[in-house]
Amino acid sequence: MDFTFVLNIQCFNMKKIIPIALLAIATFWLACSAPTPETTSQQSNTMEPSNKEKVIALLESIETGDTAPIAYINPDKYIQHNLSAADGLQGFGELLKNLPPNSTKVKVVRAFEDGDYVFTHSKYEFFGPKVGFDVFRFENGLIVEHWDNLQERPESANPSGRTMLDGPTTVTDEANTAANKALAEKFVNTILVEGKMDQLAGFFDGDNYMQHNPGVPDQLSGLGAALEQMAKQGIVMKYDKVHRVLGQGNFVLVISEGTLGGVHKAFYDLFRMEQGKVAEHWDTIETIPAKEEWKNDNGKF
Repeated sequence: MDFTFVLNIQCFNMKKIIPIALLAIATFWLACSAPTPETTSQQSNTMEPSNKEKVIALLESIETGDTAPIAYINPDKYIQHNLSAADGLQGFGELLKNLPPNSTKVKVVRAFEDGDYVFTHSKYEFFGPKVGFDVFRFENGLIVEHWDNLQERPESANPSGRTMLDGPTTVTDEANTAANKALAEKFVNTILVEGKMDQLAGFFDGDNYMQHNPGVPDQLSGLGAALEQMAKQGIVMKYDKVHRVLGQGNFVLVISEGTLGGVHKAFYDLFRMEQGKVAEHWDTIETIPAKEEWKNDNGKF
């Protein structure tokens, strides 16, 4: 228990002596208010978890069945953008009920925080093997909004031996978060939205580039070859609009809308930046269903 003792003397007469009893009482109360090792330990153990920690606990609870992290969701305001789930906390619960028993596994591989947003990159067993990005928005310490993008996880590695989830996880370069976000947004808008392929090389350090897309090899030349092969097969990938850019340090997530082979898609691209250049890339691509199939009216973005 905390105690505060305030001694306010408006008029002090030097001829009057503060009674010894008053000093004794003050000493007693101040001693009681001083933290002990035991109380300090109790306070540290009850500290409010960070928003990132809350999200990780919530995602892991999908596998463990722990109900405590549900308290991190605002029960009166939970805006759902997963179009397979109804809006609100009830919709989240109904989605979990539809999962086959003991079928779900969740491993959060990367977690980042950008202001009121937390975004994660996870390995899922969720109606089959998947890789997913989740984005949560907080208000007053509670989750009030959620977006995600899931893609089937192939068993094999890509042409360069990389998976959709391996690679660096440590956040660095936090002082340059804003610059890295601006670089990622410029790259997506310039190359993928506007199609200015003649400017592609300017975003990379020579041919150095690590790629985790299942069908694309490393190096800038590998990316160019993959895009050329898609064009020969008549598969057109077109980004139409960037909806959101989130970042922490050297990692930036760009959320976009477009088409792949004429099918409406949501593109989530995670970039790792290094010395002002794009160094590494992970992504998920998910089909956006027709509106009549949506279970909420909030839209994918």
